[in-house]
Amino acid sequence: MAYQPVKYYQTGTFTVGNRLLPAETRSVQANMRRTNSLNSGHRACQGCGEALGARYAIDAAMSATANQLVAVNATGCLEVFSTPYPETSWQIPWIHSLFGNAAAVATGVAAALKAKGKKEVRVIAQGGDGGTTDIGFGCLSGMFERNDDVLYICYDNEAYMNTGVQRSSATPPAARTATTSAGNAFSQGKNMPLLAMAHGIPYVATATIAELHDLEAKVKRAMQLRGARYLHVFVSCPLGWGHEAEASVRVARLAKESGLFPVFEAEYGEVVSVSKIRKRVPVTDYLKPQRRFAHLFSPVEKTETIARIQAIADRNIAKYRLLDA
Repeated sequence: MAYQPVKYYQTGTFTVGNRLLPAETRSVQANMRRTNSLNSGHRACQGCGEALGARYAIDAAMSATANQLVAVNATGCLEVFSTPYPETSWQIPWIHSLFGNAAAVATGVAAALKAKGKKEVRVIAQGGDGGTTDIGFGCLSGMFERNDDVLYICYDNEAYMNTGVQRSSATPPAARTATTSAGNAFSQGKNMPLLAMAHGIPYVATATIAELHDLEAKVKRAMQLRGARYLHVFVSCPLGWGHEAEASVRVARLAKESGLFPVFEAEYGEVVSVSKIRKRVPVTDYLKPQRRFAHLFSPVEKTETIARIQAIADRNIAKYRLLDA
């Protein structure tokens, strides 16, 4: 019988089958030399999207910089669950800053390294949406304006999850939080990636925990550049959003496939690439699995509110050309 190559059907997964791919196409997590920058033993909730996103992002950055990396972390979920005193899950040089000044502290670290001639050591700042779009917005805008050599990563779980699921300026319209009732006003919110692009910085990108290869690639691309860079990562939160722990990746995928969270890259204020929607779904597919939107469907369906949310997705699809013609 003629020779036939063995087919491995798991090669598209992030489990052991990932190691069957060619080395250049594997996830960083499939490499036995991964740094485990955010190691086991942390106290994140089951299914935490932020823990997953941070693990992949920082390991990718370590890989891209030959392990020459310093991370500055704002107060928030990521800081609290990874560093309960006197313990830590971080295996890299890591600094805890206040809630609102991670960008400023990272700027100071980058300046100190430059003064010491250590150009090979790179700096990342990390924060949640509260520490990024609200409390830390001024420091972050200053970092962008000065074009400081820092990659800022926002892990966006759309509320102040660490302190009890209070509304932030990244909380989406009609979402219920501890500080907004089911009948809350249809808020506008802040589009942080667009605000970052308005500063004309070298690199801005969005990513989700549903496409981890894409997240890793964008971190590596960012570390190839100098100057201010911004990465906005959609990280689902089972506790705050009220979905099953095992649904975190699926919910993130539905956000992208519905058009509510456009995934793209921009350089110097101009979009240079987008991640197309593969199978478009209505926004209801994204909203229904989450208890924070339960009031939109019971006791009666709020068709007008749902239509307004669908209109947001439709505008994103048209603006970023997320569907092939």
